[in-house]
Amino acid sequence: MGNGTELGRVRALGSAHSGAHHWLLQRYTAIGNMFAGLYLLLSLILTTDFSHKAIHDWLHAPLPALIAGLFVISTFWHARLGLQVLAEDYVKDHANKFAAMAALNLLTFAGAAFGLLSVARIALGA
Repeated sequence: MGNGTELGRVRALGSAHSGAHHWLLQRYTAIGNMFAGLYLLLSLILTTDFSHKAIHDWLHAPLPALIAGLFVISTFWHARLGLQVLAEDYVKDHANKFAAMAALNLLTFAGAAFGLLSVARIALGA
């Protein structure tokens, strides 16, 4: 290729064909977050009692627990996709980019696991 400019090195190589999939995943998770969040918000608003016991009993029901679990998964997945783009775009050194992506993956998976564990403990009556 030579030692030309960055544009010269990539000209006529075509696209990587991975951006559309990532973009669609971000949109799908955003739509999922919107619907699940609206359901959870509206069902909480319709709850007349906001005591700890009432909210615990509400989340103990199967449908709110399922939607809360899906909301946790979708939210963390959406956050990971968005932060991945930031790391790919703004971290230039490959070692730092690898470290940033590893930390991002660990933190998002740990956060999602903690959220799912919390929802499951309430839903299953622990």
